Amino acid sequence: MNPDDDAGHSGSGVSRRGFLGGGVVAAAAAAPLVVTAADATPAAAAEADELVTVRVAVNGDPVTMRVDPRATLLDTLRDKLELTGTKKGCDRGQCGACTVHVDGRRVLSCLTLAATTDDRAVTTIEGLADGDRLHPMQEAFIEHDGFQCGFCTPGQIMSAVAMVDEGHAGSDDEIREGMSGNICRCSAYPSIVSAIKDAREAMR
Repeated sequence: MNPDDDAGHSGSGVSRRGFLGGGVVAAAAAAPLVVTAADATPAAAAEADELVTVRVAVNGDPVTMRVDPRATLLDTLRDKLELTGTKKGCDRGQCGACTVHVDGRRVLSCLTLAATTDDRAVTTIEGLADGDRLHPMQEAFIEHDGFQCGFCTPGQIMSAVAMVDEGHAGSDDEIREGMSGNICRCSAYPSIVSAIKDAREAMR
């Protein structure tokens, strides 16, 4: 018998003990890092510590919630408060589908941090009607077929209401300019202008 075999050596000069030891080290290095619940708890606690408290009136109802300071108003309305009438279009402030009112002024909720609405009033498309009675702008959009697919309609209506309240809905050109931040991919623009003119009279 070869004495190298007794010592656990192969012809290559590597012992079985050395090979197995190296294999264990390699396996340990290749194994994925497993994070236990105990390990995750401090991270979760740290994340919870980073949340901020926001007290806001949403559609007239007082709401107190803990939010990530980086969370947008759009995601908070849709995911946390389940007010899905506000649509996520481009998510870059370019289409206007996410328009809501903050203290009566139109804002793009995808570019507005939820934390900045503390002690303020937020109105979404769900809060525009008075119970079962539609807002004049909602009625006008229906009467004038101011929508086709309807995806942009909540943002169009919210923007139109604020524009009329601002006094910037005089001529057709002024309406088009004031609504230029709201894109309708179905190109229902003539009907939208007609609807706004009709609702403008009813809102006076």
